[in-house]
Amino acid sequence: MHIGRKKSLSSGGLGVAALAGVGLLVQATLVQAGAGVDWPAYNNDYMGQRYQRLKQINTRNVAELKEVCRVQLQEGGPFQTGPVVIDGVMYVTTARLTFALDAATCKEKWRHAYESAREDVWPVNRGVAVINGRVIRGTPDGHLLALDAQSGALIWQNMVGDSLLGEFLSGAPIGWNGLVFTATAGSDWGVRGRVLAFDVLTGREVWRFDTIPTGDQPGAETWQNKKSALTGGGGSWSTLSLDITTGELFVPVGNPAPDMFPDYRPGDNLYTDSLVVLDARTGALKWYHQVKANDGIDHDLGAAPTLFRSPDIQDIVVFGGKDGFVTAIDRATRKPIYRVPVTTIDNVAARPTDAGVHVCPGLLGGVEWNGGSYDPVNGAIYFGAVDWCGTFKKGDAKYVAGEFFFGGEPTLDPPDQAAGWVTSLNAVSGEVKWKYKAAKPVVSGITSTSGGVVFGGDTGGNFFALDSQTGKPLYTLATQGMIAGGVVTYQAGGKQYVALTSGNVSRITFGELGNPTLIVLGLPN
Repeated sequence: MHIGRKKSLSSGGLGVAALAGVGLLVQATLVQAGAGVDWPAYNNDYMGQRYQRLKQINTRNVAELKEVCRVQLQEGGPFQTGPVVIDGVMYVTTARLTFALDAATCKEKWRHAYESAREDVWPVNRGVAVINGRVIRGTPDGHLLALDAQSGALIWQNMVGDSLLGEFLSGAPIGWNGLVFTATAGSDWGVRGRVLAFDVLTGREVWRFDTIPTGDQPGAETWQNKKSALTGGGGSWSTLSLDITTGELFVPVGNPAPDMFPDYRPGDNLYTDSLVVLDARTGALKWYHQVKANDGIDHDLGAAPTLFRSPDIQDIVVFGGKDGFVTAIDRATRKPIYRVPVTTIDNVAARPTDAGVHVCPGLLGGVEWNGGSYDPVNGAIYFGAVDWCGTFKKGDAKYVAGEFFFGGEPTLDPPDQAAGWVTSLNAVSGEVKWKYKAAKPVVSGITSTSGGVVFGGDTGGNFFALDSQTGKPLYTLATQGMIAGGVVTYQAGGKQYVALTSGNVSRITFGELGNPTLIVLGLPN
């Protein structure tokens, strides 16, 4: 990961290559002394905390926020990117475009347009990793690209997934210690998921881990129908988290396939619906926690977990799932600490039937592809969630390469019944501190700051700032575009800004509102 301004580094006998592996914590220390405070990764830091130690914008003045600039990046299409800001440059993506923008003015520095002879599996991209002067991103047809951070020129390209089988890369990679980590998506197409590490300089694959074990791999016995494991799903939709002190990589693994026909794949179906922890250096499995065995209603883990150390020196990992629960695990004992609902819960243990079974959350409910924000000052963790139920019918398990492999029919309740929540929990105990009900589903990134403000947005286009102590709305802005990506805050030229993504267009999921547009806000004067 980028380590900060060159002028703030003294030689001291330590080269740039060595510094690159030190990590984001060192970077944060270095940049605090300058005129900028970055947002250098999808979730700001490796630990997935989405917390910013800035308070120029705070509870007293956040209502004064004004638009600084905006830029429309394309006409239509999904827009779920998490902006990354380094040294005053912001990197954002659409499905095939990558942009470098001035973080204070939105002025374009460069753009890169990816072209491929193959069609997109699913035209979604959620962001980049920036490491060793390279911008790394995935594509909706399964390629991994490395672009020059200064010019946008293509440095290397690697075919990671087979789009003809439904494999693609939607999540933002993360980079550390000369490696970049990513995972294939596409559970609903019947892929066999995997996590991969690549050499940042060359693009060479270093290791891989199969999220659906076969043969003599540990966990293969949980697929009693051996053939079903070959199309078992287990993709990963978003970014990953990393503890650089232990070298542990935390991977949220998605649903099994076919989604709604669990009888086709008897057994626990590891490692679907699981938090999988790998050795970041080798890809070896260290441990896992499965949330739901033999899932039949698509209640996977879609968001990166949050790692933190409690005041009494307890290392904890917290994650939300599409089942509507937030779960905390003690990393030392690997036992659950709490499991708390953050949206409407009903009938979640059900299995699809011929007539159909009504379940809350439904296909698009619960915690989606953005996870928690940990606030060390308040000892709180904040989660956005979708309150939207649906019906699941059992169908036929007929696999066709490159097509949806649902094995049933999911139906959502009417869209006017869909809402969203932001919930504040005591991060250690799971006690609910407050809940904020949004008019529409909340799938955006949630970001907390030392200014006492929690930022987020909903699919109705409403950007909001909440009081971190009470959940009281302090500021709202109608952006006229669905907010489905990152909401980040950073400092450039001595001034704090908030950037948000507006205009997600997705006819199959959360609907259409606006065009993909980046909006930057700041205080006047």
